[in-house]
Amino acid sequence: MVQPQFRNEGLEDLITFDQVYNQYHRVIYSNIFKLIKDHAIAEDILQDVFFALWENRDKINDERPVSAWLFVVSYNKSISYLKKKVKESLKYVENYKSYESVAEEIFPDKVLIEAQLNILEDAVNALSPQRQKVFRLCRFEGKSQKETAIILGLSTESVKDYLKQSKYFIQEYVSSKYAADSIAGISIIFILSNL
Repeated sequence: MVQPQFRNEGLEDLITFDQVYNQYHRVIYSNIFKLIKDHAIAEDILQDVFFALWENRDKINDERPVSAWLFVVSYNKSISYLKKKVKESLKYVENYKSYESVAEEIFPDKVLIEAQLNILEDAVNALSPQRQKVFRLCRFEGKSQKETAIILGLSTESVKDYLKQSKYFIQEYVSSKYAADSIAGISIIFILSNL
């Protein structure tokens, strides 16, 4: 499937944005809800993700597909919300400010997002071609296992198996190449463990 691309051409970008929203909002909402478990908050985060997409549309290109960008940004915004909730519950801790500064050092949003995108893309590119197609269709484009099976001419069980194998392969790949010294690598492993 051809990825919609922003061209920084006013009305064309609005049309592209509508296409992206219509194509991805359900799967992004689903990913957010898996972490947040609250419909209203998940809806708010979804809107934040698409606002961020609009603000950063000039950074989306052929090398960095919009689906991967949405996947990582929605995860990060969900985790930021959960961290905020944890901070609120820690208000009674005397040295609260030190917890806040540690969290900000560990999760520098823009740098982390860039690192996560690079690691995830590297890991997905290391998959076999068939697993790569299945993973991209299901995880980045939001296709169901049944839809993916039809598109690729596979059985639903094969798709399910490819997804499972891909998840473990990516986790192993990331942990062997990145996780030992990378917050971004560790967070990619965490993202995948929640799928």
